[in-house]
Amino acid sequence: MNIDINQQLAIIKRGADELLIEAELVEKLKKNMPLRIKAGFDPTAPDLHLGHTVLINKLRQFQELGHHVLFLIGDFTGMIGDPTGKSTTRPPLTSEQVQENAKSYAAQVFKILKPEQTEVVFNSKWLNELGAAGMLRLAASHTVARMLERDDFTKRYKSNQPIAIHEFLYPLLQGYDSVALNADVELGGTDQKFNLLMGRELQKQAGQNQQCVLTMPLLEGLDGVNKMSKSLGNYIGIAEAPEVIFAKIMSISDDLMWRYIELLSFESLETIVKWKADVAAGANPRDIKVNFAQEIVTRFHSLSDAEKALADFQTRSKGGIPEDVPEIKITIDADNIGVAQLLKLAGLVNSTSEAFRAIEQGGIKLDGEKVTDKALTLNKGVTVTAQVGKRKFANVTIL
Repeated sequence: MNIDINQQLAIIKRGADELLIEAELVEKLKKNMPLRIKAGFDPTAPDLHLGHTVLINKLRQFQELGHHVLFLIGDFTGMIGDPTGKSTTRPPLTSEQVQENAKSYAAQVFKILKPEQTEVVFNSKWLNELGAAGMLRLAASHTVARMLERDDFTKRYKSNQPIAIHEFLYPLLQGYDSVALNADVELGGTDQKFNLLMGRELQKQAGQNQQCVLTMPLLEGLDGVNKMSKSLGNYIGIAEAPEVIFAKIMSISDDLMWRYIELLSFESLETIVKWKADVAAGANPRDIKVNFAQEIVTRFHSLSDAEKALADFQTRSKGGIPEDVPEIKITIDADNIGVAQLLKLAGLVNSTSEAFRAIEQGGIKLDGEKVTDKALTLNKGVTVTAQVGKRKFANVTIL
């Protein structure tokens, strides 16, 4: 693609944290040949969330510039477990777990990446062939002191927390991946910088041209504080239902909205600048958020799903009952059931104590009427539309 190098750099650096070494990347781009762009993903979980897509979006931008993406699934290194940011040794995944999780990647990532410019590779292909002798040669290339320069290793060492020897191998193996793939550029989160630079060093030792390194920020979750994580519950999964994705995006703060747009939207920089100017001039940021939410839902589902999700959100915002409310039947032995127990059996709350708290906070409705009596009971044979908060609905039949 014949795009001015300065324009290419602007696209590549958009939203990025750091580019090492920019002068080297300029020389690579001057050759006007497709570059080999590597990013590694350990299949520790089968579901991707928007935090993962920060890297994948950047890979797509490289593809738009005509480059070739190496989507690396670390099926070998996944059995070690990436120690980055961990205060304890991670339990390794079994080969079966790794393969099962890896299967789900392709269906998800090709909602963003162009298949014809993407090569899905598994590092077991060359790391299995490395063997014990090759592993020892690799281990001999760096010292323990060098490994302890990594921030998380340093913290664990100083606090007398155990570091397993195999964890020192992880950065070396990730770096060796770059040698095996002859990568021109490697992408990773800011927490991966040590590992990414390891690739440069091993390529230099192997007599290859060194890869450039592009680090991307770690996306904050819905709370605006912690890194997006499924375990923290502050995530937006790309496989979640359209209305769930839409509602979660609408729930983020107006300040956080710009961070999400910068890292996740495919809108042009000119458009985003205009949006910011409009808001500064008095436009409602909610309208921008709606546009962004529709873009994301369309990307991972469809335009019609995005339109339905918007209608669903508007209905819920007005206190109405959305379409397609799930039908749930519960069976009881007695003639009636307490409202808290009904909500629990219907799967709308995790416990009766959670239901009681929701009632106290005014978050429970039956057939559109707010429930204030925690002792309320409902008779067998009745069907009610139960609502918990703004998002959870169910038509519950008591049998």
